[in-house]
Amino acid sequence: MFERYTEKARRVIFFARYEASQFGSPYIETEHLLLGLLREDKELAHRFQLGPGKVESIREQIEQATMVREKIATSVDLPLSNEGKRVLAYAAEEAEKLSHQHIGTEHLLLGLLREENSFAAQLLHERGLRLSAVREQLATEIRQPEPVHQAKEFTLLSDYSTYLTKLAKEDRLLPLIGREKEIEQLLHTLGRSAKNNAVLVGGPGVGKRAIAEGLVQRVANGMAPEFMEGKLFVGVDLSMIVTAAQHSARPKEFLAALAPEFVSAENTIFLVEDLHTLLGAGKDGGLHEITLLLKPALVSGKVRCIALATPEEYRSARKKARWLDHCFLPVEVKPTTEAETMEVLRGIKGRYENFHSVQYTEDALRAAVVYSHRHVKDRNLPDKAIDLIDDAGAYVKMKLEKAVLPEEVIEHRKRLKFIARREEMAVENHEFQKASFYAEENAGNWRR
Repeated sequence: MFERYTEKARRVIFFARYEASQFGSPYIETEHLLLGLLREDKELAHRFQLGPGKVESIREQIEQATMVREKIATSVDLPLSNEGKRVLAYAAEEAEKLSHQHIGTEHLLLGLLREENSFAAQLLHERGLRLSAVREQLATEIRQPEPVHQAKEFTLLSDYSTYLTKLAKEDRLLPLIGREKEIEQLLHTLGRSAKNNAVLVGGPGVGKRAIAEGLVQRVANGMAPEFMEGKLFVGVDLSMIVTAAQHSARPKEFLAALAPEFVSAENTIFLVEDLHTLLGAGKDGGLHEITLLLKPALVSGKVRCIALATPEEYRSARKKARWLDHCFLPVEVKPTTEAETMEVLRGIKGRYENFHSVQYTEDALRAAVVYSHRHVKDRNLPDKAIDLIDDAGAYVKMKLEKAVLPEEVIEHRKRLKFIARREEMAVENHEFQKASFYAEENAGNWRR
């Protein structure tokens, strides 16, 4: 089906499928295609004045109009809705009209605009994009689409990663309060000549990522030992890389192209949340290939990383991949005490106060610690207390900003209208299973 698609266009479809799975949607809708397009082709978005602010506003609108459902595993091959299928058909037609041999991201944009009653088209129209104007601009530009199987340099660090050092220098990471013992153990491990990769092991919510990001901040601010000076930290989403490979035209070539990018990233330490789960997962899908690529690089020390894992994940991974013991040393992370959690909340509350335009009293912080510790059983301190003050701030902000009707009622009405429209279009398209899905969702919303 995608033989004529450029590599970028193929990746738009992959990202759309990923977005649909994160929203818990059983179909790839037009809004997911739009998110995939904006994520993959930032140059195209910039050409039509869809800068980062507008992209974020599009995502926020989609989140507000979509009922929160349980995420779907990224390995599930979600189907396109009829609207989505028409978008791809329109894209092919637009490529032919422009005498382009291949279907690229610009044609997908035209396809989204042609499906004018879709949610994606509505979002684009609200931001000033019109089919005729976009078509005319593309027709006059001297720019040929990327050939389908043209050899390209994969950009792992920009497509699947986050530059944590950059975020630290921009003061966009939460400050780390306490955890001196864990930081010291982490630095000790990273300073070794062998087994110099660390894995932070602890239950959900103990703050493993916060500790890793705290180290990033120390290094970025010149407050770490000399051997860490100049080290760059990059967070990598390995699960997304694996999913991208599974939906690539040439998965093995795709994965093989990533190895040089890992190895050539000199002076870089990768932060990987799901490394041990993936390495211990056997030969399913593309996971085995990732293991084969990373194993020699980790053992030889050419790739350095900090991994995060729960005790269960770590035990399972070690059992299935004994070679991990030759590369990693564990750093145990225990939950903070209630007193320690209070210190954490005092240290970070300013960020949440600025974001929500509220102020937290000492009693409110203490209540967050006590009640989260007492009633939230599936997570640990300090994260569950942090989540509670974030929720409280969002709630107060919503109450302060409400108009004639409570914001909750306004958003609920928007969601009902959106779902009802989806149901009607599904019936018109003879997608009766899909219509039944939205009808059940609508009924559930009314009951609430």
